[in-house]
Amino acid sequence: MTHEELKAELEQRLAQMQSRLASIKRDVTQSHSGDSAEQAQERENDEVVDAIGNETAQSIRVIQAALNRIEDGTYGICDNCGEDIGEARLAAVPEATRCVNCAD
Repeated sequence: MTHEELKAELEQRLAQMQSRLASIKRDVTQSHSGDSAEQAQERENDEVVDAIGNETAQSIRVIQAALNRIEDGTYGICDNCGEDIGEARLAAVPEATRCVNCAD
């Protein structure tokens, strides 16, 4: 895959994550039931949804960082050793910041 193809894939994943995060935010801000037993269950659900939202926000940051590296010309270079990250690794994990050897 070329960097342009990987960029397109990252942009598509970014749009999906942003949409998911917006949906999560809508779910979290919904009002709760008047029944106290239901409220307890809703609060537990809110905690799970909040955790998913945090993970989604982290994924967005990672994808945006990869897109920034594409723009500034450092994409595909290992943050640790400075060597090229293999094409197969980038195809599998487009947001990778380390080569296979350094990722271990």
